[in-house]
Amino acid sequence: MNHYTQMAKYFLEGNEDEALQYLQTAETPFNRLLAFENLLTPTMYHIGDLWENNQISVADEHLATAVCDFVLSQVDYRATKQDLDQSKKVLLFGVEEEQHYLGLKMVASVFRDQGWKVRYLGPNLPLGHVIKQIDTFKPDVIGVSASLSYRLPKLQEVVESFQNLEWNPQILIGGRMAKKHDLSKFVSDKVFVMKDLEQLQGWLEGDQNSVDATSS
Repeated sequence: MNHYTQMAKYFLEGNEDEALQYLQTAETPFNRLLAFENLLTPTMYHIGDLWENNQISVADEHLATAVCDFVLSQVDYRATKQDLDQSKKVLLFGVEEEQHYLGLKMVASVFRDQGWKVRYLGPNLPLGHVIKQIDTFKPDVIGVSASLSYRLPKLQEVVESFQNLEWNPQILIGGRMAKKHDLSKFVSDKVFVMKDLEQLQGWLEGDQNSVDATSS
């Protein structure tokens, strides 16, 4: 049994503590990014495949999602935060009707690990409500997530709206759609497509110092 099928077993059994311990000891020393990218992400893809093939029920899938959510929250809570001033801000959300959120929550954790101030709004947000949060928070970076191809028109509407913001925040597009589809038409000097967490980490390490802080 490989790592992700073992983790899936813990998730589907509802074994929160065992799942958390397994995540933290599967690789030593513990590396948050690798744990998310190499264990949690393939675990949830595997569970999604089981559900699509009618090998587990929707209740099983919901239980696994809840356990994964718990594990992510515990990793964030127990982690030692970098002693940074959180002058850079990021706002993260999923487009309207998008229900998947675990990948977005992993992205929030990676930003926190880098010392950013994070406003995580979760999935399925209408654009008008997001705009109100953005106008109040004025983030340096806006991260938007979508998984399924039929969300593409909504994603385009969202990105075009954000490109008109007066302080010119950088826009990150992620989610399963970014990994499976060619989104190069969105890319510009302010819009970036992130196919996975390792690419995000590289972008943060290479570009975060060039982002002008807009603290308020």
